[in-house]
Amino acid sequence: MAIDYGDRRIGLAVSDPLGLLAGEAWTLEEWDMERASQRISREAADRDVGTLVLGLPKNMDGSEGPRAEKSRLFRQLLLRDSGLPVLLWDERRSSIEAHAILHASGKKEKKHRKTVDAVAASLILESYLGSLR
Repeated sequence: MAIDYGDRRIGLAVSDPLGLLAGEAWTLEEWDMERASQRISREAADRDVGTLVLGLPKNMDGSEGPRAEKSRLFRQLLLRDSGLPVLLWDERRSSIEAHAILHASGKKEKKHRKTVDAVAASLILESYLGSLR
């Protein structure tokens, strides 16, 4: 399961059972980091997920800022709540690419907010799955 963590919305995506393709993707609305971790842990358990892949937002030069620090803190909560391995995954440009995909599909810019995080999580998941091959 890939996670695109945000302060208000969190994109989630799971692969097919063989771990070849990104499958279901959705957005979870949760503002509280503790509750978000618990909810994601339940979602992962319900779907028999074996690994969590958490997007790590880096600057274009590879440095890390406050958002990356938040992701690292969130990782600790996920480790505690899920009991699963939680990999940090470079998510540079995932949101930009997600917006481009939504724009190309004809979605109005206003409607992107509701789905962009789910698309970004799918892109993170596809990148991770591709690295396993």
